[in-house]
Amino acid sequence: MLESVGLPEPCGTVYSALVEHPESGAARLAELTGLPPAKVRGALDRLTAEGLASRAPGRAAVWFASAPDIAIGSLVGRAEQELVRVRSLMNELMDSYREAARYTDPSLSVEVVRGHEEISRRFDHLQTEARHQIRGFDRPPYLDAPGTNHDNAARRARSGLNYRVIYTRAALAWPGRLTEDIKPSQTFGEHARTRPTLPIKMVISDDRQALIPIRDPEEALTTAYVIHPSSLLDALIALFEAEWRLALPIPGTTGAGPDEATRTLLLLLASGQTDEAIARALGWSFRTTQRRVQALMRSLDATTRFQAGMEARGRGWV
Repeated sequence: MLESVGLPEPCGTVYSALVEHPESGAARLAELTGLPPAKVRGALDRLTAEGLASRAPGRAAVWFASAPDIAIGSLVGRAEQELVRVRSLMNELMDSYREAARYTDPSLSVEVVRGHEEISRRFDHLQTEARHQIRGFDRPPYLDAPGTNHDNAARRARSGLNYRVIYTRAALAWPGRLTEDIKPSQTFGEHARTRPTLPIKMVISDDRQALIPIRDPEEALTTAYVIHPSSLLDALIALFEAEWRLALPIPGTTGAGPDEATRTLLLLLASGQTDEAIARALGWSFRTTQRRVQALMRSLDATTRFQAGMEARGRGWV
């Protein structure tokens, strides 16, 4: 059994016997296990070197076993690290395999990935392998709560990649999404724009790979397509660029003009959100939202939301 965590036989057999019969000598262990004394001594040397057994000090040649939770736990930890290393190597080899096979088998251009953990891993891998830019379509639903991606945003800044992301109107209205995720990402250099709707949710790494989560009717976002270099990937890149040209820039967090809360309110108004949607997005009460909207329109000397949007745009606020 212990062979599975890197402890070969007869070490596992000798260790098990030593756990049940502490402070035994090599001869006694040979009797208990039925192994030749020479093999038992060799196993004891290996167990001692691995920290799974110790020789009793100041006494005859007897040994006692280390506590299994510590001894075997360290073996499991090493085995898990090795498994992570092998899995990473497997993924690298699979990338090379797909790249080589794609020229003879076009079906390998699309890969199906299942499970939240695996999708997250592939998303991280996609960003890690990018060299120039990341492009994305962002729309609900979301697997992670707003505000959980700050470390990722900081990592984006350190990577030096150019991030361009288009958010839907529903994304801006998602409670906490704008203030806890989008704005902090802009602080770290993300270029963000918005469109009323988008056909899919998508991330594109350079011109090499795209990840498209698939909405499952019973369990959201548990499957995704990974698109490798192909005419399909070329079409997705063209789709992003067309939507980018039509999208409305989301104002950043710096510059002259109103405070950040007012800029956010203006952005939500400009994207066509209702007062109810604005209240949910910003965590305000409905009455507070109405008061803030009315005060903003008075400050812009506007009688309609359209006029307010045009005046704010003329001042460079949105």
